[in-house]
Amino acid sequence: SLAIRKRVEQARIIQQKRYAKEGQSSNANIKPKQIEKYCYISNEAKELLKIAIYDLGLSARAYDKVLKIGRSIADLAASELITAEHICEAISYRSLDRNIWMR
Repeated sequence: SLAIRKRVEQARIIQQKRYAKEGQSSNANIKPKQIEKYCYISNEAKELLKIAIYDLGLSARAYDKVLKIGRSIADLAASELITAEHICEAISYRSLDRNIWMR
């Protein structure tokens, strides 16, 4: 829909501005050190992510991917802070992806 397209375009602009000095243009391409620098995460989201690491057995790579996806979800919501809601959604996508590929 037009509303979703507008949100996606705004999120891309946010990402391009954020990473202009880094030589990147999107959350998908950032490196681990950049994740630490740009993925501001609430305390509640940190706790949720810790639980997911232990309960789902997420690897360090999966942790980074969840944070990148959470960053993108937050960008779509025009939020500088990655909240527990964003992390929960990112984890659900990760879990869905694992279930599809494990079959």
